[in-house]
Amino acid sequence: MTTLITRAAPDVWVATGGLETWARHEAHPDDLAMTATLSRRRTAEFLAGRALLRHLLRRTVPERAGAPIRADAQGRPVLAGDPGTGVSVSHDGTALAVAVGRRRSVGVDIQLPLDDVPDGLLRRCLGPYAQELRPLPEQQRALELAWVWTAQEACVKAAGTGLPGSPWSIDIAPGSRRGQWQRFRWISLRDRSRTPLSCAFSDPDDDLEATCS
Repeated sequence: MTTLITRAAPDVWVATGGLETWARHEAHPDDLAMTATLSRRRTAEFLAGRALLRHLLRRTVPERAGAPIRADAQGRPVLAGDPGTGVSVSHDGTALAVAVGRRRSVGVDIQLPLDDVPDGLLRRCLGPYAQELRPLPEQQRALELAWVWTAQEACVKAAGTGLPGSPWSIDIAPGSRRGQWQRFRWISLRDRSRTPLSCAFSDPDDDLEATCS
């Protein structure tokens, strides 16, 4: 998977890459120290995600590229000592995605389409829109569901709630490219990524900015 770096919005950047590629990069000592209790597979995922995130930081907010990365109370990554720079990491199979937002909360999600889509999952994630996808060929239905899911998941990641925030309840119509949920805007990068990939972010003048002031 070729590394992609793109600007999703002013002061919001997203990067994608392949797990195997980024797992081979030299690990930051602080990141390596955090893998002591992880399985071999989880260690590879963790270090690859951190390597790609630090690469994006070097390209966008270079003064923060070496900062310790910690988990907040909800488990999302944060830059120690810099709550004003939002970061997010996602991986699915061999696909990685990271996001950086200057003076914004951010969430990113990447999803490989399922081989098949159970009708119950379609109804849960799409609600009244499920009937629009049922007539589609299996592969196309799975692809569209993955696009919707990445937008839903990116939103709850930006909010810091993750799965407990019930991403499947967020109203996103199939084929949508951008929208608003609560105080977050989201964008699906359909014109820039073949793999379903979405990013959500707060406005720069919300409570995150107040924290930085």
